[in-house]
Amino acid sequence: MLEFLTVTFFSILAAGFVVGIVVGLTGMGGGALMTPALIFLGVGEAATVVTADLTAAAVYKTGGAIVHKREGSPNMQLAKWLMIGSIPMALLGPHLVSWVVSPEDIDDALKLCIGFALLLAAATYAMRLYLNLRRVRGGEHPDDSPAIRPVPTLLVGALGGLLVGITSVGSGSVIMIALLMLYPGLSAVRLVGTDLVQAVPLVLAAAISNIALHGLDWGILIPLVLGSVPGTLIGSAIAPRVPQSFIRRGIVVVLTMSGVALLDKAGWAPLGKEETHPILIAGVGVAVLVVLPVVWGFLRKQQGLPMFGSPTIAQLEDPAYRPGLVGMKRVDDS
Repeated sequence: MLEFLTVTFFSILAAGFVVGIVVGLTGMGGGALMTPALIFLGVGEAATVVTADLTAAAVYKTGGAIVHKREGSPNMQLAKWLMIGSIPMALLGPHLVSWVVSPEDIDDALKLCIGFALLLAAATYAMRLYLNLRRVRGGEHPDDSPAIRPVPTLLVGALGGLLVGITSVGSGSVIMIALLMLYPGLSAVRLVGTDLVQAVPLVLAAAISNIALHGLDWGILIPLVLGSVPGTLIGSAIAPRVPQSFIRRGIVVVLTMSGVALLDKAGWAPLGKEETHPILIAGVGVAVLVVLPVVWGFLRKQQGLPMFGSPTIAQLEDPAYRPGLVGMKRVDDS
C-alpha cells in the first residue's frame, strides 16, 4: 500500500483537488484543465492521461448530474438527442485516431489535438459572454421548454462526442456554447443541468473506449478521484460567495497558454520557431489579459453600449440579472 504514496501520487491528488474546486465553482474546466495539468506533471503518456481523466470525470460528474436531476433542472428531451449523437462518436473517436496514426506518433498527435481543443474551449467562453450580452440586450425571457431541433442537436452531440472521446475536452464547454447558440432562451440552470446529464454517459462511453485501447493506470486514477471529488464538493459549497467572473477569465488565460504549450510539446511551434520558449508562452498569457478587455469593449459598442460599465461580466454570468433603464432595454417581470 505504501508504494502508492509517492511524490507523483500527491502531485496528482493536489492537481485533482485544485481542478475539482474550479469545476465546483464554475461548472467548467474539468477535462480542459485536468488533462493538460497531468500532461505537464509528466505522469504518463497523453493517451494514459486522457483515459484516467475521462474515468475520473465519469465519477464526479455523476454526483452533479444526480443533484440537478432531483431538482428537475435538466431538459431530458434535449439531453436525449445530444446523447444519441455523442455516445456513438465518443466510442468511435479513440479508435479513429488509432486507425490513422501510427503507434509511435499517437502521443504527439493527441497533444496536438488537445492543444487545439484547449484553444477552442477558451474561445467558447468568450462566445458564451457575447451570447449572454445579446440575450440581455435584447431583453429575451428564458424559455426552459424550447421546441427541440433534433438534427442540429444530434450533430452537436456527435461533434462534441468525437472531441471528448479523443481529447477529454469539450463536454462542459464546447457542447454548452453550441446549446446556447441553438437554444438562446434556455436558462442558465437548465443549461448546466442538461449539459451535466448528457455528459455522464458521454464521458463514460469515451472512458470505456479509451480503456479498451490503452488500459487504465490505477496509479493515476485513484489519486485523481480522491482529489477531485472533495474539491468539487468544496467548490460547489463556496461558489455563491466567490466572484466567478474573475475565475472564469483566469481559466481563459490558462487554457490559451496551455493550448500553445501543448502545441509546442507536440512539435508544432505556432509562431514559426523550432521551439517555443516558456517566456513566449507567458507572453501569450499577458497578451490575452490585455487584448480581451479591449475586444470586449468593442463588442459592447456594437450592441449600443459604452465600452465599459453595466452590464458587467459578473452581471451577465448571473441568471437572475435583469437590465434597468440606463443604456439598456428594460425587462419587466410582468
